Amino acid sequence: MKIENLRSEKRGDRSRVAATVIWEDCDRPTHEVYFETEEAFAKDLSCNPHSFLIGCIIPAMHYGEKRVFIDAEICPELREGLITAMSWLRYWYYEPDKELVRVEAKTRSTMPSPRSLDRAGFFFSGGIDSFATLRSNRLNFPSEHPLSIKNGLLVYGLEQDDPELFKYVKKSLLNVARDIGITLIPVYTNLYLNYRKEDATNNFRFWTYEFMGAAFAAIPHVFAKRFSVISVASSYDIPNTRPHSLNPLLIPCYSSSDMRIRLDGIIFSRFGKTKLIADWDVALQHLRVCNMYKKYKAEMLNCGLCEKCIRTMLALLSLDVLEKSRSFPFQDVSAELVKKGVLIKNPYVVSYYRELIMPLAEKGRHDLVVSIEQKLSEYNKRQRMDKLKKRIKRFDNKYLYGSLVRSKRLFS
Repeated sequence: MKIENLRSEKRGDRSRVAATVIWEDCDRPTHEVYFETEEAFAKDLSCNPHSFLIGCIIPAMHYGEKRVFIDAEICPELREGLITAMSWLRYWYYEPDKELVRVEAKTRSTMPSPRSLDRAGFFFSGGIDSFATLRSNRLNFPSEHPLSIKNGLLVYGLEQDDPELFKYVKKSLLNVARDIGITLIPVYTNLYLNYRKEDATNNFRFWTYEFMGAAFAAIPHVFAKRFSVISVASSYDIPNTRPHSLNPLLIPCYSSSDMRIRLDGIIFSRFGKTKLIADWDVALQHLRVCNMYKKYKAEMLNCGLCEKCIRTMLALLSLDVLEKSRSFPFQDVSAELVKKGVLIKNPYVVSYYRELIMPLAEKGRHDLVVSIEQKLSEYNKRQRMDKLKKRIKRFDNKYLYGSLVRSKRLFS
């Protein structure tokens, strides 16, 4: 892979930095990677080669490129970090003899020019994780501390791809930013959109397990003039940490001498984070947890019917604050809603529901406890069935030479 033609451009009322990505070893078309921001923040945007290198090297590894060449100087700390990150991904997901992607770039020998003012930032989506990051930061760091968050990055192009619906999110979080005294910086990128359609056919496994952390880390490097450190909210707590693209072993690997990438909130469970913001009215009124973004409305960003909405409403209900929030279309959760809307798919989500059982029971909501326990039981049954199928398949391959599979296909 070659990353070339790094450039800065004006696109209407936005400023853009971009590069051309040329694939060498696999049959993929040449494409452009870009990062944009609005005119108010144009002076903070730079055509930083670190952003393009971080944003391209994990896809290069995933799709089988032998090298990434970029005709620019890069920080030796980042080079070592990328090799470490790829080594972890190889250990988790690939064969031991898979060759790591070579980084072919000049080494930067001087430090970048100092900033006029160091600032800390974070990714601000409006979800439980990001609100908890901001709340914890406000409670623990005085405003003059270098880690005190002053800016939030709101990104279009990772989850969101509808510009009209993105305006609803932006409007909501601009209100939050104004109320709590931070600057909201909208960022627009196609970094993941180049792969998202095909990744969707595989249940977004590439994004979830390999690329998400690198994509988040790539973005703040273009704002190295403004930030010295950026916080990425952890999705999971320590007991539930597994191989994953937001793993604490990976995220710091994407740092350089002028941009520190840190994972925040890993000491809190999902319920712990919800508890942290339960008495913070601005968060209650502007929560956005729903991934069904095609259903967004101007004054309602949560559908209230999907698993993630239901899970969050249950937590808020157990904390006696759901009825205080205008972020959801319902002020109560019924056992029927849990029955219809919840499908537990992985062990991480299992942990979310298990920690809701006791607080809901203490509130006397035994109807919801029963529904949750039924959903957990259904998940356990599916897991046992999947394990049985895998054992049968291994037995078939080893002793019956695949005859069971062939018979199944024949009858089908």
